[in-house]
Amino acid sequence: MDKQEKQLQAYQNWARQELGRAIDFWLQNGMDHEYGGVYTCLDRTGKIYSTDKSVWMQGRCGWAFAYLSHLYGQKQEWMAASKSCLDFMEQYCINRKQGNRMYFTVTADGKPLRQRRYCFSESFYCIANAEYYGLTGEREYLERARFAYDLIYKLNHGLMADPTGLGPKVFPQTRASRALADPMIFLNTTAILRRCDPEHAAEYRARAAACCREIIQYHYKPKLGCTLESVGPHGELQLEHTAGRVVNPGHDIECAWFMMEEANETADKTLHKVAQSIFDQAFEKGWDKEYEGLLYFIDCKGMPTEAYEHDMKLWWPHTELLIASMMLYRDLRDEKYLNIFSLALHYCKRVFCDPEYGEWYGYLRRDGQPTMPSTKGSTFKGPFHLIRMLAMVDSLIDDILNP
Repeated sequence: MDKQEKQLQAYQNWARQELGRAIDFWLQNGMDHEYGGVYTCLDRTGKIYSTDKSVWMQGRCGWAFAYLSHLYGQKQEWMAASKSCLDFMEQYCINRKQGNRMYFTVTADGKPLRQRRYCFSESFYCIANAEYYGLTGEREYLERARFAYDLIYKLNHGLMADPTGLGPKVFPQTRASRALADPMIFLNTTAILRRCDPEHAAEYRARAAACCREIIQYHYKPKLGCTLESVGPHGELQLEHTAGRVVNPGHDIECAWFMMEEANETADKTLHKVAQSIFDQAFEKGWDKEYEGLLYFIDCKGMPTEAYEHDMKLWWPHTELLIASMMLYRDLRDEKYLNIFSLALHYCKRVFCDPEYGEWYGYLRRDGQPTMPSTKGSTFKGPFHLIRMLAMVDSLIDDILNP
């Protein structure tokens, strides 16, 4: 075994150990054995500091534990955790009076708290049901996934009115726009359904290709050296106001590996090169040269941002950086990307990892110190990004070491 193989083996061993710690943290502290589902507002030690439940996280947790079963074989506690989230969503998180749109947050016992205009609750519900179907073959879970998938598609493409009546965040008559998050998340949702539901492979293939075209045509701006979060309806630049200049490096890097997966699935080398470019630009603009780590938001013109958390270091962009850099190294064998992975891993182990209690701190100041009191979970942080990264890095390294 040469030096590089030993290095990769060490990274893989770390990923597997850290994955076990993350899984234990959530199974021991987050699962609700009374009402079902998962609590995600957990402090450093795993103590619940808010009993409100994030619907995003019910779907993401349901998917994550089913995905672990897909990768490593079914374990009773993983399948039970996944099904608990699926059952909780089905019983409490769907607004049956408004077109089966899903809530954003609910109480511990499932009473609705917030409804949002975005389709991400539906997206995570969709992938959780699809992944569970892929394991069990029980058609009701596929039917749920397919219903949500069709609903998201219609809403994203203006084929139906939003049953909630919430409408766009900004008056479209004044300033119409499109968001990168819509095709990006739909691309990943589509990829998971294609794997779990080969019966509809042709439909998924066409829709994935359309997502990639939309990202490249509208949001990818190589002359600006970035991929923009928000553009005009036809990709027009809107640089005269701050929202039109926002770059989210973590989103761009996540988008890049979603596109790389699609490029590998379809043997599209051109698409892979674009995804590589999106990654390169995001890393170059987003990596903090002074304190290390990825900045949360940046302005594509170097002007001030309005987001007060713009220079914070959040856990999830770094998990996406680790996935994407290792995927690029696997695909290209360019040591540049292994070096980026090593740089990012060293940083994450130093500032995000908690050897005492497990899991990762979610929110750090620019200098890498946790916000206080520190937290391991929130409405937006649960058993998803870290678990997905560790499992994927394990698999990616396995592809390299055992081709």
